[in-house]
Amino acid sequence: MKDLSASWVLENPSNGDPDNLKGPQVLQLKDSYQPSKTFEGMVEHFIDDHQLEEGEIQSLQRASWSPVKFKRQILRQKRRDFRTAELIRQDKEADKQMQATAAIESLTNMDTVGKGKYSLWRKDFENPNSDSTLKLMRDQIIMAKAYANIAKSKNQNALYNSLLICVRESLRVIGEANSDAELHPSALDHAKAMGHALSIAKDQLYDCRTVARKLRAMLQSAEDNVGSLKKRSAFLIQLAAKTVPKPLHCLPLQLAADYFIDGYQNKKDLNKEKLEDPSLYHYAIFSDNVLATSVVVNSTVLHANEPEKHVFHIVTDKLNFAAMKMWFILNAPEKATIQVENIDDFKWLNSSYCSVLRQLESSRVKEYYFKANHPSSLSVGSDHLKYRNPKYLSMLNHLRFYLPEVYPKLHKILFLDDDIVVQKDLTPLWDVDLQGMVNGAVETCKESFHRFDKYLNFSNPKISENFDSNACGWAFGMNIFYLKEWRKRNITGIYHRWQDMFPEYCD
Repeated sequence: MKDLSASWVLENPSNGDPDNLKGPQVLQLKDSYQPSKTFEGMVEHFIDDHQLEEGEIQSLQRASWSPVKFKRQILRQKRRDFRTAELIRQDKEADKQMQATAAIESLTNMDTVGKGKYSLWRKDFENPNSDSTLKLMRDQIIMAKAYANIAKSKNQNALYNSLLICVRESLRVIGEANSDAELHPSALDHAKAMGHALSIAKDQLYDCRTVARKLRAMLQSAEDNVGSLKKRSAFLIQLAAKTVPKPLHCLPLQLAADYFIDGYQNKKDLNKEKLEDPSLYHYAIFSDNVLATSVVVNSTVLHANEPEKHVFHIVTDKLNFAAMKMWFILNAPEKATIQVENIDDFKWLNSSYCSVLRQLESSRVKEYYFKANHPSSLSVGSDHLKYRNPKYLSMLNHLRFYLPEVYPKLHKILFLDDDIVVQKDLTPLWDVDLQGMVNGAVETCKESFHRFDKYLNFSNPKISENFDSNACGWAFGMNIFYLKEWRKRNITGIYHRWQDMFPEYCD
């Protein structure tokens, strides 16, 4: 009995059967392990649960394990899995605890007050007095200047000099600071010194009416200075945008010299049949800027599917004609046709026919753009400076209203301004159905932007009776014109009628 395993138990055969009590009682050995499944099924279940390799599976299937040993193996494996999972869980908890501790230490050591006025975390925690010293010093400077002027008017030179010294010191300490955090450490001491000087000035000079009058004068002077600076800034912005750099100014001069030296003025244009062929794609560009025109032409040709069918009609002024011509002789785009014309060669475009030309030649208009003492001139920085640029005196800016006269044999033409860059093929624009309209343009109206009330004077009854102030204007950057419909509706004649309706703009 000693050698029996603990899994074996003694069983009395008479248990459960009263008839056997009389017979000899024999002890039977019985295995206490009663599997609910077959041994083969348990092996398969063990293999599925533990995902054994193929060699291990074959070894396990060949093993002569008893069900008891196999059960023990399963229990040991479960205990190992449980311990492994427990160790992994403890390790993860330890990592989380370490990360939390590190984050808390980082936040503890972090300076939560950002440079300047605002809290690093939320605006709700902003210190309402973070600019108090700076504001106090600025207010002190204003009052010190007021008292200094009063002291000077009353010949109190000592007090006047004392206040000016305090003002200079305060300005030096403030510098470009925007908050108390950016002030010099000695700012508070200077504020106290200024306060002492102001206290003395108040005791000697304070008079309510006098101080109020002086502050009112200072306010008016400051407003005038701000207005003057705004006008000057607007003028300088326009000047920087419109001024031609010296290298670009020299380029047309060099091109013009080469044009005449090489004798190109005696050569005639080729491909004249293409210039009047309505089946091709025709573009109109009116500009005196050589490089800008080149950008428009080359970007259009670059993205064109059939560049040989594209014809560019460039019109420039007499001053830049030779340079424009020479540029496209030297840098002609491949396959496309380029025509360069001089606006002065359009003899039909004269002041007797063109109302706007009479206006441009008037002394009043020239004074409007050029006279320095004119109240609306650029020099004083009036509003809408971009509309007061002298370039509008050039007829190139108005030639777009005479497209049917310039190109009498064409049916459709695409007008391009010299400040655009083409990024795709434009030929589909010739297939757009304009539905009987003359002009196809990109709509630029956004809320009040580019509405008629921004361009026309609706206080004039003739304007208010014939135009809608909320009607949408358009940009001339890229327009497709149906010239046949233009001629049919006599758009140029309507343009002349409106120009003649306001003779006060002409001498």
